[in-house]
Amino acid sequence: MKFSIEKAVLSKAVAQAQSVVERRNTIPILANVLIEAEGDGVRFRATDLDVEVVDRAPARVDQKGATTVAALMLNEIVRKLGDGALVTLSTQGAPGRLTIEAGRSTFQLSTLPVEDFPNMASPDYTTVFEAPAPLLRRLFDKSKFAISTEETRYYLNGVYLHVAQGAEGQVLRAVATDGHRLARIDAPLPGGAEGMPGVIVPRKTVAELRKLLDSDDATIKVSVSDTKIRFETPDITLTSKVIDGTFPDYTRVIPQANARRLEVDAKEFAQAVDRVATVSSERSRAVKLNLDEDRLILSVNAPDSGTAEEELAVAYGDERLEIGFNAKYLLEIAHQVDRENAVFLFNSSGDPTVMREGDDQSALYVVMPMRV
Repeated sequence: MKFSIEKAVLSKAVAQAQSVVERRNTIPILANVLIEAEGDGVRFRATDLDVEVVDRAPARVDQKGATTVAALMLNEIVRKLGDGALVTLSTQGAPGRLTIEAGRSTFQLSTLPVEDFPNMASPDYTTVFEAPAPLLRRLFDKSKFAISTEETRYYLNGVYLHVAQGAEGQVLRAVATDGHRLARIDAPLPGGAEGMPGVIVPRKTVAELRKLLDSDDATIKVSVSDTKIRFETPDITLTSKVIDGTFPDYTRVIPQANARRLEVDAKEFAQAVDRVATVSSERSRAVKLNLDEDRLILSVNAPDSGTAEEELAVAYGDERLEIGFNAKYLLEIAHQVDRENAVFLFNSSGDPTVMREGDDQSALYVVMPMRV
């Protein structure tokens, strides 16, 4: 194998591939990236057996072939090469070695057999559809903050992607919850997605997927089965196992009868919460909301550090209400709002609160109160 490739192109491809590699591996081959040179390009493949990423890059291939080499080491070497360098990778030297040449720099890295590298390829996808990158980006970006990090409830360690019934017909829906807050985001159902099985996309996959979704013009090919999901662009393919578990019936925890309505400027609200929370103890991070006629007072009382209070002009015409929330949860939800105003719907100080983005019905958030 021998090929030459621009440093910037190589750096992007290797960084993408090595990001799925775990830093500590009991299986040596999983620390490596599989490099396959053929035709007018090179494929870089890496996996941790749960997620696999394949990055394709243009290159001048002098001799086709394949090898595997330590992903983190290769990434570090390429990152430190001079900008604009032409990098040549070859296995034509000493056996079991990959030679990397760029300008006056030469590296030789140990390799492992290509046959040992696992392959996550699967032909058994039951649903295949295409979706614009901005649609998928919105679904995952707005829901991922609520993913649980509690490993014992493993079925909450991802985003539940499924077809659901929305206000005006079927939608593609993303839901995440950790038991304290919940995010439910809807998007128009792409053609061909109608029979898609509901799958829980793991937290790590959601993070890796974000790198595919930056371009507003990109179209993502999505393939889904009961056990795997694949996201594909012309340059990158991300394949992942889905979480083997049943996502709970989230509809049961979404309040339907919250009648007390607060409308507030989302940006002002987030900034005010952030300011008053500065004095709260890190452990509880409790912020109290005191609601009265068109007035909201945010306050924090932390006996060990001090107090804080801030008043906001809001639209509120219901009975007086005092309710407390974890400041971090309030901030994360407030930061999801793309519209000017956030709308909160309350029932009582002990019941879950619903938040919407203005009059947008496609995004809904639920947050549990806390005693203050």
